[in-house]
Amino acid sequence: MKYVKPLGALGAAVVMALSLSACASGSAAGGDPGSGGKVVIGIKFDQPGLGLKEGDTYTGFDVEVAKYVAKDLGYTDVEFKETPSAQRETMLQSDQVKMIFATYSITDDRKKKVSFAGPYFIAGQDLLVAAGNSDITGPDTLNGKKLCSVKGSTSAKKIQDNFANQVQLKEYDTYSKCVEALASGAVDAVTTDNVILAGFAAQSQYAGKFKVVGKTFSEERYGVGIKQGDTKLCTAINAALEKMVSDGSWQKALDDTVGKSGFQVDTSVNPPKPDACA
Repeated sequence: MKYVKPLGALGAAVVMALSLSACASGSAAGGDPGSGGKVVIGIKFDQPGLGLKEGDTYTGFDVEVAKYVAKDLGYTDVEFKETPSAQRETMLQSDQVKMIFATYSITDDRKKKVSFAGPYFIAGQDLLVAAGNSDITGPDTLNGKKLCSVKGSTSAKKIQDNFANQVQLKEYDTYSKCVEALASGAVDAVTTDNVILAGFAAQSQYAGKFKVVGKTFSEERYGVGIKQGDTKLCTAINAALEKMVSDGSWQKALDDTVGKSGFQVDTSVNPPKPDACA
């Protein structure tokens, strides 16, 4: 007598096969490039001009680059998730996010845990000062001045150790408080990456009040963080980034966000050519 598998068991087998297929092609954070559907992207929620969440609205250069890349990769629904600096590697490794666009500097140490596409922007440590300030022209002109950075950052200490040993260091727990101190005259300058400073200066309440000095003294290569070894995704992101530059969308995104502060991008290194995927 011929055995006929019960329909219920057959249905369960089909469901299981489909489930395994879905697992193979992606995760809850998003499928492979071209698979469509939803993708979860990590950004900063507290960096004006770069990644800022206000209510249900997300704005900034990182946000615009992320949306362009996601659309070019075929995703039809983007969910933004906050990725604090200390949690970025863990969130990629645990599939909480598919990609991270969050002023995420490419370093050899980080490559031991995650991979990167890009870079899509090259920043450098700089100074933010009052728009009318003509005394501070670089880190070596800060002796006797009050310089602000955040607690735990090495930015201000780097200036004290290498450029101006008589600078007076002030520390707050956020850059927004440093910028508030600059606006009130409590400090003479704020230091971190130039594009981050430009983002704060681009806020409407500070329109015309600040300027980025424009003399960088470090190099920070912002990449797109992805799960380690995902060369398919890396290759697709790099192609999207190159397309964004060639069709003018990269420059428009920059102009519409941090460019509002009058920030001038360093064209000797920007827009950068993505690294080869490995």
